Amino acid sequence: MGRGKIEIKRIENTTNRQVTFCKRRNGLLKKAYELSVLCDAEVALIVFSSRGRLYEYSNNNIKSTIERYKKAHAESSNTSSIIEINAQEVELQNYNMYLRTKIAENERAQATNMVSGPEFDAIQAYDSRNYFQVNMLEEGSAYSHPDQTALHLG
Repeated sequence: MGRGKIEIKRIENTTNRQVTFCKRRNGLLKKAYELSVLCDAEVALIVFSSRGRLYEYSNNNIKSTIERYKKAHAESSNTSSIIEINAQEVELQNYNMYLRTKIAENERAQATNMVSGPEFDAIQAYDSRNYFQVNMLEEGSAYSHPDQTALHLG
């Protein structure tokens, strides 16, 4: 005959809660010890009661186990940061390729005279280095200097 399942929730009765804490704390400490012996694992267990009392078990120096944990945790968080940064660099490269493709399409369209009409005059004057020819920006401009001066927009 087995034990009945209990609902996992806070025990409201203070006495019952304290008795359960003591029994389960002792069982948890015993399991930590068994795990360390049977599996040759480095185990550290820290428990604070609701009254603030400290209970701990460690098969090694607890401070060295905590330092080992901090080091392992820091390395794993650094690894995830590097992965995120690399993903962002890949996204930027893909977006850069997309923009270069759009520029190339516009340049091909200009070369084949597919873009026409007064609303596209400024686009035709634009080149891939972010420059507009000054005489193309001002409508009706009398700029006729043979030197092609350009305005940088970047």
